[in-house]
Amino acid sequence: MNIGLIWAQTPAGVIGADNAIPWRVPEDMAHFKATTLGHPVVMGRRTWDSLPARFRPLDGRRNIVVTRDPDWAAEGAERAGSVAGALELAGEPQESAFPTEVWVIGGGEIYRAAIEYATTLSVTEVESTARGDVHAPVPGPEWKVTDDRGWGTSTSGLRYRIRRYTRSA
Repeated sequence: MNIGLIWAQTPAGVIGADNAIPWRVPEDMAHFKATTLGHPVVMGRRTWDSLPARFRPLDGRRNIVVTRDPDWAAEGAERAGSVAGALELAGEPQESAFPTEVWVIGGGEIYRAAIEYATTLSVTEVESTARGDVHAPVPGPEWKVTDDRGWGTSTSGLRYRIRRYTRSA
């Protein structure tokens, strides 16, 4: 099973501020949806809470939420006590089919715990000086850029590029 991590970040690695994304790049949101649709998604409880209620659970995806609270429950979400447990849950067959891909969608603590399991990173770099309180993990030398769509300008006016990294053997 391919385990991917997907996020958007500033050049300084900021991915969030006050439990929200501090910029608006609709093209990145479209990329996020196209990439994750039809696959299980794993997120932390704070990421779940940050989603607007009308988008919870994320439609067309199995939503698995990592939380230490054994009593946590939300309609449309499955609870896991750890990232490893969430990935194991995501790999279980659904409707007689085994998933081939799972996407970890945040936040920072979950990314740092999941990167050791990952085979793919999808990183949108956003030219922004936004300050934040959550940062992306820094891919090490074992990660190689295998796709770079080049810089574009969002309808919001921000420049961005989407890069895919693959773990080298």
